[in-house]
Amino acid sequence: MAETFDVVIIGSGPGGYVGAIRAAQLGLKTALIEKDKRLGGTCLHRGCIPTKSLLWTAELFHHIHEAADFGIDVASPVINWANAQKHKEKVVTKGANGIDYLMKKNKISVFKGHGRIAGKGKVEVTAEDGSKQTLDTKNIIIATGSVPKSLPNVQVDHKKVLNSDSILLIDRVPKSIIVLGAGAVGCEFASVFNHVGSQTAIVEYMPNLLPIEDVDASKELEKIFKRRKIDVHTGAKVEKVEHTATGVKVTMTVGSETKTLEAELLLSAVGRAPVTEDVGLQKTSIQPERGYIKVDQMMRTSEPNVYAIGDVVPTAMLAHVASAEAVLAVEHIAGKNPTPINYDLVPSATYCYPEVASVGLSEKKAKERGYDVKTAIFPFSAVTKASISNETHGMVKVVSDKKYDEVLGVHLVGPHATELLAEACVALRLEITTEELAHTMHAHPTLSEIIKEGAEATLGHPIHI
Repeated sequence: MAETFDVVIIGSGPGGYVGAIRAAQLGLKTALIEKDKRLGGTCLHRGCIPTKSLLWTAELFHHIHEAADFGIDVASPVINWANAQKHKEKVVTKGANGIDYLMKKNKISVFKGHGRIAGKGKVEVTAEDGSKQTLDTKNIIIATGSVPKSLPNVQVDHKKVLNSDSILLIDRVPKSIIVLGAGAVGCEFASVFNHVGSQTAIVEYMPNLLPIEDVDASKELEKIFKRRKIDVHTGAKVEKVEHTATGVKVTMTVGSETKTLEAELLLSAVGRAPVTEDVGLQKTSIQPERGYIKVDQMMRTSEPNVYAIGDVVPTAMLAHVASAEAVLAVEHIAGKNPTPINYDLVPSATYCYPEVASVGLSEKKAKERGYDVKTAIFPFSAVTKASISNETHGMVKVVSDKKYDEVLGVHLVGPHATELLAEACVALRLEITTEELAHTMHAHPTLSEIIKEGAEATLGHPIHI
């Protein structure tokens, strides 16, 4: 008699493999299916981790150029892109090996191949050689992630027009690059190539960089990008992309004006699309909308005992969101009655230079929710620790409710903003007031003092400005 799993998870990204581990911890007999050669999904192999490795290399290169300001003489540093790529691969390989170890440690059955639902309680796995096997299971979790998408009039050929997958594989630093899309991916790659010497332009259809962030944070980043000589074009509609003898030419409309840009390469970074085709949805009652799968607060789909998490559901396409949704789903399967996710408290992190990070509501969203808000902005230029490292760019913005003084949102642009955000995540989780945050003692000198200073500014009595 064939074994029956308690849960089969299709996809081994930060949703799939985390869900598998938590399921095993809860005593569920668990199987994980992955079509790629290594476990880890886009985040580990083509997203979060490799891009942050290149961002670190680029930022370090930038700091070395400033070394003389700190009393260190370094003669003519040069970027060794081949070694930067080797370091990136070393980090990725270590991560993949770690996931393999965790699967063995937790006694999770791993199946390599393309997984698709084959009927109620059945998942078919097609191996690379074409062989097939069917797994019996009580529950299924779809965690198949997403892939880069592009505009209809921008053809990605992975030679002159690249996407976020193929840009990671280039063997050189281009002399010039145009980045189409100013979300997190676009801003991060623009930051990388600007720091390593490429003439860099960034083109965004919306009025601001990082359109999902608070507008003051977006404007601050734009100001700093322009100071870094990144050519920023917002409110720009791309009309056509043409190949030239030396690269690409982009024609765009900005207001009533037509502009053109030319560069060696174009990166299309206009978002991602959920992978929900060929996963067997036709064998279920699930009817995807624009490719996304609808779920309830417990990540259940319309099909009994089938759950969906991560990039395939219409929530933020972030690794930590996928992981949280995975844990929620498997704890529900295990009968633990878990608490639904509060998506207002999802942290956002962009690892360009300077970093941008936020949690909670923007000023605009808070007002749309009906709050009477009070806000303040405090600059990193008034934080002594930032002066020590010559990183006085950026700011914090605190958004609070006037009536009850609850902190509704914290928005950071500046050095190590993605790490500093953790305090704000805990604060909002505990429904902290601005006064409590302002009265929380912070060590001096630290960058984290900006959180306390921002709260004091929101209360109307900043100390250092």
